[in-house]
Amino acid sequence: MTRSLAPAQVLFDGDTPPAVLPPCDHYAGSEKLMLKSLSLQRELGPVFDVTLDCEDGAAVGQEARHAELVASLLGSERDAFGRVGVRIHDYRHPAWQEDLRIILGGATRGPAYVMLPKVRHASEAAEMCAYIETLRRRDNIHDPIPVHVLIETHEALADVFAIAALPPVESLSFGLMDFVSAHNGAIPDTAMRSPGQFEHPLVRRAKLEIAAACHAHGKVASHNVTTEIRDLSVVADDARQARNEFAYTRMWSIHPGQIVPIVEAFTPKNDEIDRAAEILLAAQANDWGPIRHNDTLHDRASYRYYWSVLRRAHAASRPLPASVRDFFTTSLHSGKTTPSRIRDAS
Repeated sequence: MTRSLAPAQVLFDGDTPPAVLPPCDHYAGSEKLMLKSLSLQRELGPVFDVTLDCEDGAAVGQEARHAELVASLLGSERDAFGRVGVRIHDYRHPAWQEDLRIILGGATRGPAYVMLPKVRHASEAAEMCAYIETLRRRDNIHDPIPVHVLIETHEALADVFAIAALPPVESLSFGLMDFVSAHNGAIPDTAMRSPGQFEHPLVRRAKLEIAAACHAHGKVASHNVTTEIRDLSVVADDARQARNEFAYTRMWSIHPGQIVPIVEAFTPKNDEIDRAAEILLAAQANDWGPIRHNDTLHDRASYRYYWSVLRRAHAASRPLPASVRDFFTTSLHSGKTTPSRIRDAS
């Protein structure tokens, strides 16, 4: 009998369920913006991640000092939920290893993830992942640190499935601006914003390849930024199009005003949540065999879809029906929204 089992225990045949993360990744580079972003996260809850940016945030020659600032914030009272990541310098920059040594060696809590920018090949990403793991063990950080990779070069796009297949990689993000610029004027600047970013064939292809690679390997596809910061309806429309037409489940934010529209666009609505709960409860009552719900037949394939709806709602801290909350006490839910990666006492 499997009646008491939660969806994650029966729907994936022992495999790890696909990753789920909060639907918005908000970037902050200066100390002022970091503190403001962490304050907003405490106010809104862990419905979005904060990425502390060493790549674009650090002044030239001040890389070490900037990394020390980032380290001081991780695990501090300002880091309320353990959903704070860091972006380090790229593989060809002399500071990328120092970034990691300072941050992982000095932080009270390891970052929720490390973002790797401007990766060109899977071999580069693998080397950086291995270095992060070496430092994690050296610094007695309890849990493995997930790695996010920014796909913004021709080489990375060509290698995107291999990058997504790397075990430490949790998410891939699209770097729209650098990708368009890498074409040296062959793609017009209108492709850096809407509607062109969703219409130009080469940009569409890049977005689709990244999303396909993520879903093939159970990773999170994170959509590029929207540069519009005044008309938030543009941000919301971009997020909905990224979600509904390009299969992204997460999106970057570069302005605090963008966070709520992004979260709302990517989070399942109440009627979707209620439908998913009804179907999964009926399936559980039938020992996860096929069921009929509102004159529609469902089986394990559709159960996995509706479980993903509840997991995405849970990752965005959306209230769930009381009848399905127990699913998350015994599930293999991988989109953590509670603090982890605490430094070992030893």
